[in-house]
Amino acid sequence: MAAPEPAPRRGREREREEESEDESDILEESPCGRWQKRREQVNQGNMPGVQSTFLAMDTEEGVEVVWNELHFSDRKAFSAHEEKIQTMFEQLVLVDHPNIVKLHKYWLDASEAGARVIFITEYVSSGSLKQFLKKTKKNHKAMNARAWKRWCTQILSALSFLHACSPPIIHGNLTSDTIFIQHNGLIKIGSVWHRIFSNALPDDLRSPIHSEQEEPRNLHFFPPEYGEVADRTAVDIFSFGMCALEMAVLEIQANGDTKVTEEAIARARHSLSDPNMREFILSCLARDPARRPSAHNLLFHRVLFEVHSLKLLAAHCFIQHQYLMPENVVEEKTKLMDLHAVLAEIPRPSRPPLQWRYSEVSYLELDKFLEDVRNGIYPLMNFAAARPLGLPRALAPPPEEAQKAKTPTPEPFDSETRKLLSVSLCG
Repeated sequence: MAAPEPAPRRGREREREEESEDESDILEESPCGRWQKRREQVNQGNMPGVQSTFLAMDTEEGVEVVWNELHFSDRKAFSAHEEKIQTMFEQLVLVDHPNIVKLHKYWLDASEAGARVIFITEYVSSGSLKQFLKKTKKNHKAMNARAWKRWCTQILSALSFLHACSPPIIHGNLTSDTIFIQHNGLIKIGSVWHRIFSNALPDDLRSPIHSEQEEPRNLHFFPPEYGEVADRTAVDIFSFGMCALEMAVLEIQANGDTKVTEEAIARARHSLSDPNMREFILSCLARDPARRPSAHNLLFHRVLFEVHSLKLLAAHCFIQHQYLMPENVVEEKTKLMDLHAVLAEIPRPSRPPLQWRYSEVSYLELDKFLEDVRNGIYPLMNFAAARPLGLPRALAPPPEEAQKAKTPTPEPFDSETRKLLSVSLCG
């Protein structure tokens, strides 16, 4: 007969269960009922300016999200600029890219005591890039060059997307704390809303907003000209270069809890053994903003550039046109295939051709690869012109134009009533 479980252990388990139940308690619900705020607080990269971040549930999709709250004590000043705040968040909801943390929804909540902007963002459970790099260093592992290239490509893909908007969206707060990495290697940039919000607000509403620049340990991510001249896209390139350096060396040693010194950055640069990687990073860290390459041009740098495989090009083409096909098209097509038929063939002089048959294809691996491409792990960016995904070129159209663009009913049109009687072809 099994020995009874010790009382202290049972007590600890009950306590853990009670804590878990407490954390899953619903504290608040969105006006539409879709988003449910829980008691558990999350730390998604110390989002600047956000006083409260809670785990929440998307009841429609059944996934966890982040419930962010931005508090304003001056109710009168908030009301005066309410329309402007709404316009800004309407625009931010449009930002949709696989390597950018998605802002799903927002709403305003005003009371006599104060006001809140509540917005729901994507939850990245795997933690920040800085946390991942620290774990890697702690385990005495070196950074894999291929992983470094893949991460740089994803970050630049997101920056290229933001900078290609009209007007360009400048992140202005890119650090290894605001970049997140998922378990499958997918990079997500967070805090994109911060600069637009803090720069566009009048002085009497800016008090809740602070930047990562106020953190001494993050000062080295900001270029020399930061705060002295109007922000340009070159600000993000400098910050990216510092992130790329930190990814390559795993950690740039700070002087205790204070800021990272120029000497520490110089030591990190000199420790890079790959001359192409060093030249790539140094071009991003140029003191003159005009000498820093654009995000799109950096994707063509020899340290990152590669000719995409036909497999990757085909995967992107398939995903872009998948809306034209039935959901189960792959499954149905597979049923009709002769597994012994030749899929591809490479002719070889004076030798039999090299053949691949359908039976040699792993459909599970193919599905996983398509899912990775769909999620943004392998962006397709090596083109002559920037090709940002999904977002209209104008992020900030004037409110009156946006209103004109909205039509509650389809425009009337004249249907074609003429008939085609004959067709003649001229050779």
